Amino acid sequence: MTLEIGVVLLLAIIAVVMFASEKYPVDLVALMLMATLLLTGIVTAEEGISGFSNTATVTVGAMFILSAGLFKTGVVNFLGVQVIRVFRVNFWLAMATMMIVAGGLSAFINNTPVVAIFIPIMLSVAGSMNISVSKLLMPLSFAAMFGGVCTLIGTSTNILVSTIAVRYGQPAFGMFEFAPLGLIFFGAGLVYMLLIGIRLIPDRRTDKELTEEFGMGEYLTEIIVQPEAKSVGQPVATCSMVEEVGIEILEVIRDGRRISLPPSVTIIQAGDVLRVRGNVEKIKKLQEREGIALKPSRKFQDKDIVSDEIDLLEAVIAPNSTLEGKTLKRARFRDTYGATALAIRHRGTLMHDDVGTTILTAGDVLLIEARKEAIERLKEDDAFVFVSEVGLPKYRTRKVLPALMIVAGVVTTAALGILPIVISAIIGCVMLVVTRCITLEEAYRAIDWKVIFLLAGALTLGVALEKTGTALFISNLLIHSVGQLGPLALVASFYLLTSLLTEAMSNNATAVLLAPIAIASAELLQVDARPFLMAVAFAASASFMTPVGYQTNTMIYGVGQYRFADFLRVGTPLNILFWIIATLMIPYFWPL
Repeated sequence: MTLEIGVVLLLAIIAVVMFASEKYPVDLVALMLMATLLLTGIVTAEEGISGFSNTATVTVGAMFILSAGLFKTGVVNFLGVQVIRVFRVNFWLAMATMMIVAGGLSAFINNTPVVAIFIPIMLSVAGSMNISVSKLLMPLSFAAMFGGVCTLIGTSTNILVSTIAVRYGQPAFGMFEFAPLGLIFFGAGLVYMLLIGIRLIPDRRTDKELTEEFGMGEYLTEIIVQPEAKSVGQPVATCSMVEEVGIEILEVIRDGRRISLPPSVTIIQAGDVLRVRGNVEKIKKLQEREGIALKPSRKFQDKDIVSDEIDLLEAVIAPNSTLEGKTLKRARFRDTYGATALAIRHRGTLMHDDVGTTILTAGDVLLIEARKEAIERLKEDDAFVFVSEVGLPKYRTRKVLPALMIVAGVVTTAALGILPIVISAIIGCVMLVVTRCITLEEAYRAIDWKVIFLLAGALTLGVALEKTGTALFISNLLIHSVGQLGPLALVASFYLLTSLLTEAMSNNATAVLLAPIAIASAELLQVDARPFLMAVAFAASASFMTPVGYQTNTMIYGVGQYRFADFLRVGTPLNILFWIIATLMIPYFWPL
């Protein structure tokens, strides 16, 4: 082991720990890794920033735009609405249909918008059929992953592994080269979920009003402001009861008129009735203040909040949200959106205190009180995936045919080898904008820049693994420990190792770390690297055991009110099933 290998190994271990801990955003960790490798001189400046111009990075960015084109024209929503009709006929037939549709779409477009469209549809189905939505959302997320492994463009990981293979002198993966095993995975996963998986999912979410669902009963109360109250004559945003007690004023009732979400400059007057939010301790402190009288306690319901001006919404923080990593206070949520968050379901925990100072992560669910004129602005912001029915977005339905033809053209030209996927994808993006299927601003917003920077930073680690001989060093260790059992055992080991790492950290980072090692191992054994690369690619996109291993699992985590153990219960047998299938079938389709 050389000093450089030791440094790269240490950095790789630190990166894995930081990715898994989620103390810092994954894209920031990747950039920190890039900066450290540049600072140590292990990679040159050109090598360090080469990830930004890498064909995988560019292709993934283009696929985000192509997905948005189908989303904005209403193709995904149309198919989702058709699924509702099948639910009226037979539940199990509808579940199979939903999973096939979601998986089929995810084979060609980014699965995040697919799941985002289907979440409110599944909630509507759950309400009309009186079943728990937790029974519907996990199969939806898993199906999106089943479909993603069927094609080269189905998941960014497949594109990434293909690009790494080319850099090492291996042939690129074909558009449908993943399909034989991918379809077996899809079929096996579908059968498992219909026969076993759905029955293992507990009933988590009930059909309750939002105020009851988020436990707001003890956190909302009404007070009457007496003439001697210290806050009289002060604005609602900075009055003494807000600054000193820490409550939030949600509504002012004055002379029979409701001023919901009052502007910060609204002056409090004697006789005002204020609806405030705060925990029991804060309410007690408020009651002890001179000039404050509590109205008789009552259990607030949705109808007590909703009015001609105000509505209650439930929204998920999207994986590429601008709010991720921020607090509502820092984002000036109330001023920006004309809304306030009453509660947060954060990583399975319902939070009422410190709502404004909690650092938001993808998958967090907000209970939002918003002015109706602000709802349209909220709907247009890609930061949220709305769970509540707030009206359908405006789709460009007249552009459905051009969008379908463009995406089909991208897939066909790449599949037939007429153009490399990166070129056909870029041309497709330009055509979507030129034909006005999507605006240029929407195209920019569609790109998940977190993934782009993650790929660029992580690819620098791949360069370092190859350049310093670290990949070869790790491969030697693997071969000495597992390789003696034969190449088949090594395929099984790569799948298992990738699968376990993906559950704890980014699937793309896992692929960048293990793909070079897989290639080096194949060279040492003097066998084809394809089977090892396939093990890495398939395992990196099959993350079922945790809610944080894959972005669609993260999206449904809070909405379905799942617990971490629910994913372990349902996902562990599925992971083992796919591991066995991969071990047996990869050498069949890609001989060693």
